Amino acid sequence: MLNYLWGIMIVIGIVVGVFNGRIDEVSNATLSSSKEAVTLCISMLGIMAMWTGLMEIAKKSGIVSSFTKGLRPIIKFLFPDIPKNHIVNEYIASNMIANILGLGWAATPMGLMAMKELKKLNKDSDLASHDMCTFLIINISSLQLIPVNIIAYRSQYGSANPAEILAAGIVATIFSTFVGVLFSVLARKLSKGDK
Repeated sequence: MLNYLWGIMIVIGIVVGVFNGRIDEVSNATLSSSKEAVTLCISMLGIMAMWTGLMEIAKKSGIVSSFTKGLRPIIKFLFPDIPKNHIVNEYIASNMIANILGLGWAATPMGLMAMKELKKLNKDSDLASHDMCTFLIINISSLQLIPVNIIAYRSQYGSANPAEILAAGIVATIFSTFVGVLFSVLARKLSKGDK
């Protein structure tokens, strides 16, 4: 769907450029944007490789399993229907840790594995369980303390202080995650009250 939206926006931009007599500007913008996109991808690749490598080191050194144990009370509160020693707990914890560090690309594989296991716990039903919905809400709420991507983008585009958005980001993520968790907990209680 997004491919169609981007395609439509590009075609509209070209058509508007032709009708306004600014096709030269459209051509120049296309070429400079292409160059900028490649440069941005290369700089993001370096940052992604560094943080993904650090995450792998943390996993092999036992830091991730320690964090998983530390997150157990939170995971038990958010996902009360998951068995205590089920592998999905580790996937959820790894996903949360990666998201907190702003490593969306490292969080995605763990999130997909967690959702796959949650679906198995839900007897492969096509209807999402409360735990699946809660997990999705937490991921959508932008749970992160270090917005690595935004800092990298700001650095790439010449910001004097790329990390100055940390405080605003922390406030935003605390608020959005709190609202998401509150909604999830209330929805779970209300749906159990209906049964």
